[in-house]
Amino acid sequence: MNSERAERTDTATEVFVTHRNLLFTVAYEMLGSAADAEDVLQETWLRWADVDLAAVRDRRAYLVRITTRQALTRLRTLGRRKESYVGSWLPEPLLTAPDVAEDVELADSVSMAMLLVMETLAPTERAVFVLREVFDVGYDEIAEAVEKSPAAVRQIAHRARAHVAARRPRGAVSSAETRDALDAFRRAVETGDVQGLLDVLAPDVVLLGDGGGIKQAVLNPVVGADKVARLMYGGLGRLTAEMSLRPAEVNGHPALIVRLDGALDTVLAVRFDDGLISGLYAVRNPEKLSHMTDETALRR
Repeated sequence: MNSERAERTDTATEVFVTHRNLLFTVAYEMLGSAADAEDVLQETWLRWADVDLAAVRDRRAYLVRITTRQALTRLRTLGRRKESYVGSWLPEPLLTAPDVAEDVELADSVSMAMLLVMETLAPTERAVFVLREVFDVGYDEIAEAVEKSPAAVRQIAHRARAHVAARRPRGAVSSAETRDALDAFRRAVETGDVQGLLDVLAPDVVLLGDGGGIKQAVLNPVVGADKVARLMYGGLGRLTAEMSLRPAEVNGHPALIVRLDGALDTVLAVRFDDGLISGLYAVRNPEKLSHMTDETALRR
């Protein structure tokens, strides 16, 4: 009996490990938090370990269903936590491998800009959108995961698609264009070239800062190219020998990392619209920077 149980556990572990990166990606896209996504995976494993594998027809789908339900529960808790959060809440940035950027749809779905758009969806809408639009899960499977009828899921998917389409970045921008614009942005900041900054910022650019009440950051959105340029020049613009601004691949897109005395200080991600920087997202909360040391594997 013990050997049978051990064999069953080994099989369950093997299946879970095979799909772990996919499950993490599902949870992360639903939550925008790597730490919470890891907790969801822990809860998924505990439930999966008790499942009778012989009765499971599609193990991948079953695991996605468990993960989705756990993430939905966590998402509602996270919503209450955000209500008392100090300043703007931004998704937790991930240092990602080049293969994430090569999957254009995956990179788009985990970009900081898209995660912020998905923040405007209700929990069930977000789950349906992620499963349908990113992972191409069938309506019947989604219905089981979110405990709705397939007809209701189709309506939710339609509503979520329209909501996201109205808010997602306008005009496709290649990684090369993004990198070039970020290089120009970095040079302008490093040299205090205010006009250079204005040249790459959209007139209605928005800067959001997330210090979580732990690190100093702008508490309210800063709107407008002039205000953002002045803030950048007054802050990052005074780069010293102890401070560096370097490119990195974050959430599948080019971004900038600020280091102070060699230590990670800020992750600066961007949103592009029509070739100009329309959103700047500065994550300084140290509790959100733990996934910036090693690359995170994301899968669809």
